[in-house]
Amino acid sequence: MGKLRDQMIEDLQLRNYARVTCKEYVRCARAFVAYHRRPPQEMGELEIRQFLMHLFEQKKASPATRKMHVAGIKFLYEVVLRRPEVVAAIPWPKVPQGLPEILSGSEVMSLLEAVDSTKHRAIIMTAYGAGLRIGEVCSLHVDDIDSQRMMIRVRHGKGDQTRYVPLPERVLFLLRRYWIIERPNKPWLFPGQQRGCPISDQTVRHHLSVAVKKAGLTKRVTPHCLRHSFATHLLELGVDVRVIQMLLGHRSIRTTVRYTRMTSRLLAKTKSPVDVLGTPKQKMIG
Repeated sequence: MGKLRDQMIEDLQLRNYARVTCKEYVRCARAFVAYHRRPPQEMGELEIRQFLMHLFEQKKASPATRKMHVAGIKFLYEVVLRRPEVVAAIPWPKVPQGLPEILSGSEVMSLLEAVDSTKHRAIIMTAYGAGLRIGEVCSLHVDDIDSQRMMIRVRHGKGDQTRYVPLPERVLFLLRRYWIIERPNKPWLFPGQQRGCPISDQTVRHHLSVAVKKAGLTKRVTPHCLRHSFATHLLELGVDVRVIQMLLGHRSIRTTVRYTRMTSRLLAKTKSPVDVLGTPKQKMIG
């Protein structure tokens, strides 16, 4: 895509899209162009539909994957090429909203104990302990950890928004141990193999996968599963859902409700109004 790729990246950055989103949109647009081996300026709705059907029929891509490709291609035509009419009739794939995998507290402990490297245990514990997205934890700077105020500054949240989340004592203890052992080069708290760059999310996913197998967990555990577990565990501990919304960095409460779930433990604590009939609590319902 050449210059068009550079323009797309620039347009994404000017609109404060998250780093991971920029990467995925560009990847999806390049896949579309590579499939037809023609410049996008020479293509239209027909070629887009052919590519999306290729993802559906040949690649057996999931609805979420196809939705990401639609988003990238729509951005390419609507913003970069300024031809919104080309993608106006392209439908969004319906993505089923199933319940995510949630780890129990004992499963989280088993997972953390199965991580051999202090560095990667610190990354995984920080992700779970603060409810961070994988891109957020990888992008942390050394000076984002405020041990005086016991807060973590999250610089690159979704939409490139900055927020603060509490720094758990157990996370701070492990980070200090990691600091003594590794002495990471600033500014990155978790530097990667490439000099001057943070650790990649692929590396974190790899070490997480190894730890999952070592711990003997049968659930599908991803970095986002840790975030789901964080939110659900807070809900089980009685934290208000609006507080959880702020910690997760969600703009809409509806997103938070989708990310958390009412577990059987909470449901079991919910009393039916029939149980309060004839008791002092009946006055609460008239």
